[in-house]
Amino acid sequence: MAQPTLYFRPAEYAARISKTRRAMQAAGVDVLIVTDPTNMNWLTGYDGWSFYVHQCVVLGLSGDPIWFGRGMDGNGARRTCFMSQQNIIGYPDHYVQSTQAHPMDYLSAQLIDRGMGRGHIGVEMDNYWFTAAAYASLQNHLPDAKFHDATGLVNWQRAVKSDTELDYMRIAGKRVSAMHARVFDIITPGMRKCDLAAEIYDTALRYRDDIGGGDYPSIVPMFPSGADASAPHLTWDDTPLKSGEGTFFELAGACHRYHCPLSRTVFLGKPTQTFIDAENAVLEGMEAGLAVARAGNLCEDIAHAFFATLKKHGIEKNSRAGYAIGSSYPPDWGERTMSIRDGDKTVMLENMTFHFMTGLWMDDWGFEITESIRITADGPECLADVPRQLVVKD
Repeated sequence: MAQPTLYFRPAEYAARISKTRRAMQAAGVDVLIVTDPTNMNWLTGYDGWSFYVHQCVVLGLSGDPIWFGRGMDGNGARRTCFMSQQNIIGYPDHYVQSTQAHPMDYLSAQLIDRGMGRGHIGVEMDNYWFTAAAYASLQNHLPDAKFHDATGLVNWQRAVKSDTELDYMRIAGKRVSAMHARVFDIITPGMRKCDLAAEIYDTALRYRDDIGGGDYPSIVPMFPSGADASAPHLTWDDTPLKSGEGTFFELAGACHRYHCPLSRTVFLGKPTQTFIDAENAVLEGMEAGLAVARAGNLCEDIAHAFFATLKKHGIEKNSRAGYAIGSSYPPDWGERTMSIRDGDKTVMLENMTFHFMTGLWMDDWGFEITESIRITADGPECLADVPRQLVVKD
């Protein structure tokens, strides 16, 4: 069997596992069942689009992690995980989407055989990939275990980025910068949105000598126009772009699953006073927020500075103003830990990374100019390089 393709050195995986085990011990967890595909990747290197079926990584307090998944995906684990064959377990295909048996039935038997079926077992109760049926199966087949909610346990270990992780995020930043530049270059009234989406994807993925080929982002391009832009998460259709409307573009570059999201707004034709005022308020608010985005300050400090500036301009924003980012799989690119909002008193540390989401979504219009940032002691590093302004094009 060929050697697996790994994007981090073995020492980095070892450090991640040690850090996670310390968190497990602090939480009183002996065995951790990790179903979030990003956490699986972060701990082992596993990288495959197989998260539509049940899979997980099992981590005890000693030994290498165990990859568990559909049998046909076992070769994918061998190709991307650092562990040996004995730590890769595939379940038979008759367990897939069956009403008679559940993959966690099979996992339970494997855990018992390995002496890991009792004691305190942590599971990620609140995520997209761990179902009620999965939990019921584990409870039924592991009666000697006591289950704990370990949601976010691994996510929090990912908060401070390594040098290699930051390198990948900077490459993603170059990618998303190119995506926005392509939009600004070709967007025009009458262009169909589906055709513009095709151009965005081409720029997101096509090989470049300086940054290689692009990875797939965890969220599709979102660029609603006009009144549709009042909704932050609409995508595209085949309608032509219209003069006299604003369109925000929330895009992300990705490199080895590491993301750099970035938003900019384009107005076709002469911008209305509403958009000019929104630009002034958001840019002033961003400067205020970025001024306090430094190690030692709290996440909520950024939100307070931004919201206070918006208030001076007569704008109330009730949604959060950002979130932690890094590696991710669909359906989102957030780390689901820290938020830039009132009440989040997490102390920001050097090399934490955030998407400073300053979007405004009003009754019949929307506006986004955002930045992805790295926290340092001296202030933030912006991971992308796109002019921070409303783009106006006839």
